[in-house]
Amino acid sequence: MARALNKVQKQISKKRGGKPDALHENSRDARRLRRAGAREEKLARLMDAAVRANHVYVERVAWFKTALEGSSGPLSDDEMHVLTQSFIDREGDELAEAKAERRPGRPPTKAEERISQRKEAEEREFRAGFWIPELRNQESRSKVERWAGEWGGLNTLDFVRVVKAGGIKPSNFPPKANS
Repeated sequence: MARALNKVQKQISKKRGGKPDALHENSRDARRLRRAGAREEKLARLMDAAVRANHVYVERVAWFKTALEGSSGPLSDDEMHVLTQSFIDREGDELAEAKAERRPGRPPTKAEERISQRKEAEEREFRAGFWIPELRNQESRSKVERWAGEWGGLNTLDFVRVVKAGGIKPSNFPPKANS
């Protein structure tokens, strides 16, 4: 039965009369403490990985939210395509600057590689269907504008997949394959 580290520490200190440091290295209680500590570390690693994976989508919706500032009303299909393409090209200046700074014959820098890989991945996703918030009706647009910027709030928004060839398909949350 899995138990939290602090719960195991509390039980052992009660049993030992408040001296959890007086354990033999390979005693049963020491092994319980090590297992509980390893379990906590594993859960923390998994949570960090999940937060990093979800951060991509949070940043994406946040970018679209800021792109809406200064305009009003629902967007047309063409405006959705233009907005999606401008999202993909958002780091074009940084990439061009990094390429210009690099001496001829030198390999690309880590930042340059990271930007170009992200752009290539987003281009592939755009060809298949780029996952973005629905902005073609006023109700969905106002939901995006009220969104607080957290992963937990994304489930209240409506989403679509914008295809580079010209179509827009409804999608759902969380993004999976081509949902």
